[in-house]
Formats: sequence, structure tokens, C-alpha cells
Amino acid sequence: MKNNNFQGQVIPINRDNVDTDLIIPKQYLKSIKKSGFGPFLFDSLRYTTTATLDSNSDRTEVSSFILNQTPYKKGTILIAKSNFGCGSSREHAVWAIQNYGINIVIAESFADIFTRNSYANGLLLICLDKNIIAKIINDALSSDSYKIKVHLESNIITLPNEENISFTIDDSYKERILNNLDDIELTLQYKNKITEYENKIKQTKPWLFDNE
Repeated sequence: MKNNNFQGQVIPINRDNVDTDLIIPKQYLKSIKKSGFGPFLFDSLRYTTTATLDSNSDRTEVSSFILNQTPYKKGTILIAKSNFGCGSSREHAVWAIQNYGINIVIAESFADIFTRNSYANGLLLICLDKNIIAKIINDALSSDSYKIKVHLESNIITLPNEENISFTIDDSYKERILNNLDDIELTLQYKNKITEYENKIKQTKPWLFDNE
């Protein structure tokens, strides 16, 4: 079933070069379960002290940080400036964003490895012009509530004032997000062709299958 539309409160991160260590610090990389990282998203900015994956209670929040403020703490669409996701290649950065409840990141540009990790995990990334980014960030920071709609099928973002902004996205990436497909499910779309090819090879090169 296709998920065509997304709507949510914007979380404005008004900075360039948000690196993966800032997104999820290295001390939380011990687990590879793909879950449980949400409480540690932007950990060094959210809290005055560090924690462990097994212990995260009684920490003091940094009140000035955006994720500790209403309405941003319940946001589902993160927006930042240029080169988001730079730094090390840790896939945990994508998991932490998704575990927090964020399903879309909008920025001027993204680091290549972060982009590939996002693609593999179904996190939607959208690039917009820096002037549009600046406007959305400023408006979100000065509003009691700033919710936008992302119409993925039509490549349109609708702002709270009903202004529409178009964006571009790779067709295969778009199809993956729309249909919530992982790597295995994408491969299985070609199951019949794979079977047909295997049967053909069995006829032309039967010795390859002697150990079956």
C-alpha cells in the first residue's frame, strides 16, 4: 500500500555540516539492532551529561536545544542547511533519526554516505534551494506551530500558508519510499525474471548446478 503524503511539525536545525557524531555520538554505537537509538539523537546537544544504551534516566535537558522545546520535540520532519550527515559512515545516524520518529529530512545538500544509508533504510531525504530552506527555518522558529505536507507522488511540499514548493527525487528512491520496500523486497519484484534466467542457465550450463 502506497504512502503518498506525509505531514508533520518541522524541527529546524539552523546549521550547516551537521555530522554523524553530532546526530548519534560514538559511545552509542555498540548495538546493531537498528532500534533504541531515538533517546540519544543529538545527545550532546540535548543533555548536559552522557548516558549509555542501558541507562538513560535522570539526565538534565538543555532547555535551549530545539528538541527540548514545544512544539519541536514532537516534530517528524527535520530541516537543516548544507552538507547534512557528513563525517563518519555510521548507519546508526539514520536509525537514530528514524527511531526518534522523524521520517523526512530536508536540507540544502547531504553527504554521500549518509544519503546511501538513508536510501537503504527508507528515510526520505529532500534537497531544496538554500533560500527556501532559510525561509522555512526562520518561519518555523518564529511560529507556535509549523506543519508542512509532503506529497511524494507529485513531488510537492505545501507550507502552512498553502504555498507549494516542488522538489526532485530519483524515481527508484521515490518508488522505494512510496511502497515501503527494503532491499529484499526490491529484489523480489524481479523474482520471475530471476527464475527465468536461472532456468536458462541450467539448460546452457548444467554443470554449475551439479551440487544442488
